[in-house]
Amino acid sequence: MIVIENGIVLVGNELKPQKVNLLVENGKIREITSEKLSGAERIDATGCIVSPSLINSHVHIGDAVAQDVGDGQNIAEIVKPPHGLKHKILQKTSAEDLIKSMQGAMWEMLATGTTTFVDYREGGVQGIQILEEAAQEVPINKLVLGRDDIFLDPDANLSKVRNNVQKLLKSCDGIAASGFGEIRDEVAQVICEECRKQGKISSIHVAEYREVQEQSQKNTGKSEVQRALEGGFQLLVHLTAPIVGDLDRVAAAGNPVVCCPRSNGALSVGIPPLRHLEEKEIPTLLGTDNLMFNSPNMFREMEYALKATRAYDRQYLSPKTVLKMATTNAGHALGIDSGVISPGKTADIMVVKKMSENPWLSIINRTESKNIICLMRQGKIVYKR
Repeated sequence: MIVIENGIVLVGNELKPQKVNLLVENGKIREITSEKLSGAERIDATGCIVSPSLINSHVHIGDAVAQDVGDGQNIAEIVKPPHGLKHKILQKTSAEDLIKSMQGAMWEMLATGTTTFVDYREGGVQGIQILEEAAQEVPINKLVLGRDDIFLDPDANLSKVRNNVQKLLKSCDGIAASGFGEIRDEVAQVICEECRKQGKISSIHVAEYREVQEQSQKNTGKSEVQRALEGGFQLLVHLTAPIVGDLDRVAAAGNPVVCCPRSNGALSVGIPPLRHLEEKEIPTLLGTDNLMFNSPNMFREMEYALKATRAYDRQYLSPKTVLKMATTNAGHALGIDSGVISPGKTADIMVVKKMSENPWLSIINRTESKNIICLMRQGKIVYKR
C-alpha cells in the first residue's frame, strides 16, 4: 500500500482541487479522504499537486528515427503515404534502429509525465511486433492501432482487405487508417465493421488541412468528416479544417476528436478549433502526433494548445479544459481505466511541485521534468525524486 498525503489532489472528471490523501493498493486508487491514512510507503506531497498522469492520444512513435527531417517541405511531401519522406525513411531503417528510437521516445514520455500513449503503427503485423519488442522493458501503457499497406491499393479486393484487418486485430487494439486521400470508402467501411465486431478502436485522420477537404468535396460531394462518420469510425484525428456543418455532425454523433496543435503548427496547416469543440461539447483529446516534428512532451502540447488557441480566437480558453484533454477526456474516450483520480480507478498518477496558485496553469504553464516529484503507473512508482 502507498499513501500520498498533504497534497492538492485534482479529483474526479472535473479535476477539482481538494486537500485530501490517497490510498493506493494493488494498482488501484482505494480511498480518497481528508483523514490520515496508514500504508507501507508514504509519499509526502506537501507543496505539490497530485494529478492524473498524462495520456498522449495520437503519436507515430516510429517517426522518432527521423527527428526534424524535412522541415520546410509541405505536408504531402513529408507524410502522405506511401511515398512521403517519412515512409521512405521508415522503409530503409533497420528494426534495430527503430526499436532504439522508439524506446528513447517512450522514456521521454515517462520523463514528462505521460504514462499512456496511442501509437498509429505503420508496417502491418511486423510493425506491431517491433513496437512490442521496444516496449518490453519500458514501464509505460500503450494502445496500438495498426494499419496495412493494402488499405492504400485502389484496386484491392475487399475480401482480402477484410482478411488483413482480421489478422491485424489479433495483434493490436484497433485500426488507424491514414485518411480519405489514400483509402476508398469501401475499405473504410470494412475496417469499421471488423473493429466494431471485435470491440476495438477504429480511427482515421480527417480534415487535417484545407486541400484534403476540398478534394474530398470535389470527388464525393462530402467532407472527410461526413465520410468518416458515415463509414463508422469512432475516433477522429485532427479536424483542423472543418467546413460548415462538420462540427455539428460530430457533436450529434458524439465522436471524440484528437487534436494535435503543435503538429498542425509545424506543418503550417492551421490551429484546431479547440474552443468551438468545447462549446459544442465534443469530447476532445490531445496528441503530439508525428515525432519527426515534435517531442512527445505533453506539457509542451498543452501549453501550445492553450496559448495558440487564445491568440487565434482572441478569446479565453480554460486551462482546466486543456488539462482534461490530456487526462480525463482521454481515459473515457479511449475506454481505459485511467486518466482520472477516483476510487477504483487505476493509479496512474503524477505528483508535481505546485509552481503557482492556479493548479491547472501550474501544470500546463510551468511544470517541467525536474518538477515531477513522483510518477506512478498502475500503482507502481516509475520514478521518485
